[in-house]
Amino acid sequence: MNQTLKESATNYVAPTTKNISELEKIQIDIELLDGEGTDKDGKPFKYKYIVQNNEEYRVPLTVIGQIQAILKKMPNTKFITVTRQGTTKTDTRYQVMPFINEQPVQEEQVGQ
Repeated sequence: MNQTLKESATNYVAPTTKNISELEKIQIDIELLDGEGTDKDGKPFKYKYIVQNNEEYRVPLTVIGQIQAILKKMPNTKFITVTRQGTTKTDTRYQVMPFINEQPVQEEQVGQ
């Protein structure tokens, strides 16, 4: 049965892409996909994302760079966690930490 315009509008959930930092633990062998969107000014932009539990999570390029650095020191890393600080595009910073034995590694342990 078809819905009315009002019913559709009431039940509508806008598609969103979440941020990788919203996940507690990320397997690094997960497929990385390319996405496209438009910013608030209507300008197109491209981004990288993963899909977990049927949800899209954006992966900032800085996170990919930090994973590369971790893999140079710890090539057997299988899982990571990402924390995000800041709220705007200019003040947002990400920190990526590997998991070892199912536990997140502390920042000071990465260089050892």
